[in-house]
Amino acid sequence: MKTNSERLVSLDVFRGLTIAAMILVNHPGSWQHVYAPLRHTVWHGWTPTDLLFPFFLFIMGASIKLSLDKYLKSGKPKVSLLPRIFRRTILLFLFGLILNGFPDYNFSVLRIPGVLQRIAGCYLVISLIYLANVRTEGDRLYFSPRFMLWLGLGFMVLYWGLMRFVPVPGYGAGLWDSKAGNLAAYVDRWVFGSHLWRYSKVWDPEGLMSTLPALSTTISGLICAWWLRLQHQNRMQKLMMFFVAGTAGVLLGYLLSLIVPINKNLWTPSYVFLTSGFALGVLGICMWLVDVKGWTRWSKSFQVLGSNAILVYFLSALGGRVMHMVRIGGTSLTSLIYQSICAPVFGDMLGSLVFAILYVVLWTGLMAILYVHRIFVRV
Repeated sequence: MKTNSERLVSLDVFRGLTIAAMILVNHPGSWQHVYAPLRHTVWHGWTPTDLLFPFFLFIMGASIKLSLDKYLKSGKPKVSLLPRIFRRTILLFLFGLILNGFPDYNFSVLRIPGVLQRIAGCYLVISLIYLANVRTEGDRLYFSPRFMLWLGLGFMVLYWGLMRFVPVPGYGAGLWDSKAGNLAAYVDRWVFGSHLWRYSKVWDPEGLMSTLPALSTTISGLICAWWLRLQHQNRMQKLMMFFVAGTAGVLLGYLLSLIVPINKNLWTPSYVFLTSGFALGVLGICMWLVDVKGWTRWSKSFQVLGSNAILVYFLSALGGRVMHMVRIGGTSLTSLIYQSICAPVFGDMLGSLVFAILYVVLWTGLMAILYVHRIFVRV
């Protein structure tokens, strides 16, 4: 396929945009001064920040197909890919535990679920399902996108059915409005006990049950990658289909919200459709700007971040915590920079945002060093 490399650049740019935004919203100068769109919604509804994690799972789903196809086309048997898949899953999960426990590692209350842990679980399940269903004939690959589509829908229907009809002891069934009384929260307490998100203690935003619809988000990215590989459509036809499908996903998400609310913490089916629709649209915009128009200068920094996405996410999270730990005159390094430089110059709210932007720039520069030397850390 003549344009594979270009499409991979677009995917890297989308990945880099997502990682940059994740770092931005996770490292303000002051958590007391954050613009509303840069916060997660408390429960029902969504903000731009709530789009970022599903964007990353969508991108990972696309990468699963593109990456595994490359190995399968080289003639490697499927079984030879299993150690690589299991190794990556274990490393992602361990990195998530390292972030959750840093710096004190109190194992009695160490949070087990997390962002990287959910990424690990979705990567493992969807990779194995794809391997089981793809077949090779020489250098050609065949799999059923229809099967993957129905599987993604099945995950959401199963999750909705369990959440809607299985009663929670002491609460009842179908309580989407209750943070503690919904089935997903009950399962998290039963499985993980005290090893949940410390800010809630009775539910977890990356819990066990809500990983089911998160698998559907990952599948949507995988189907998107299949779409990119179609030979009988040109680039503009694919872009138009992306925008049409993306708009349909957003509208369907809002339509489904009449039945089940849009909720990131529960990863509801309406949230899956909404965020997958937006992901298709943003990827389409990246492809149009980079591939069609050839406007690439703006995207270089995002390509740098996207080429080492997991590494920069992990290190920036650790770095942010270290900056909070380092004390100068009894004030954390983060607060010192914010209070001494950012807030006096830009004000409280804008200064907090400027601090976050500078933090993104810092990590973009560090990743640029690796990029220039062609160092790409593959977990």
